[in-house]
Amino acid sequence: MFSPALTILLNLCLAALTLAAPLANDKLTTMGNAEQMGAGGGVLGFAVLILDILVWIEVIKSTRPPSHKLLWCVLVFLLPVVGPILYYVFSDRAKHNPEAGGYEQIA
Repeated sequence: MFSPALTILLNLCLAALTLAAPLANDKLTTMGNAEQMGAGGGVLGFAVLILDILVWIEVIKSTRPPSHKLLWCVLVFLLPVVGPILYYVFSDRAKHNPEAGGYEQIA
């Protein structure tokens, strides 16, 4: 299927990757410092995730052109905290609401 030279090259690359992998220490410390490594989002991280999903749903359901939808979705994906704020402040949400009446006024 592959030429012998390509097979040897792939085997050498695989061997180089296995030798370059770090060796395991005697004790595992991968879960002890999750907050220091940025993986301990907790309640605030969950709230940001829910807000991002709500923005994505609203953008996808809007009547914007596909390029504008893609731009807003990428912005919210790359800036998960600031992106929804920028969307709610700078996008013309009432104009692109798929319902004919737009958003209801708060009395």
